[in-house]
Amino acid sequence: MPDKVDKTKSPRKSARLHHELLVGYRTVSGFITDWAVNISRGGIFINTPKPLPVGNTVSLNIALPDNAFPFVLTGKVVRVTEAGSNSGETAGMAVEFIDVDEEKLARIEGFVEKLRKELPEMPRSRK
Repeated sequence: MPDKVDKTKSPRKSARLHHELLVGYRTVSGFITDWAVNISRGGIFINTPKPLPVGNTVSLNIALPDNAFPFVLTGKVVRVTEAGSNSGETAGMAVEFIDVDEEKLARIEGFVEKLRKELPEMPRSRK
């Protein structure tokens, strides 16, 4: 699946990059690895058939392709799309980064901006 950049206007705080990225996170039942389908300075959307409930705090292990080692971030689940919902959206959970130091946020933002410049613009949907 090719990476896509959504450059349409959005009420989001940060530009969001549609890019598959491996992410690990810890739950009550253990450590899980899933694919994030987009990332921004403010958060990440994880594609998972079993999202955590809204309000849960989660420890994320994110490996950016341009960094030698993964780093750990803390996030809070702010939105969930259940598998099989009629919305047509990807099943998963939106996680907002919390209590993250500026260095890690700058690394994420740098990764997002670098790929935004390198990837073709995502076509806008017709209404």
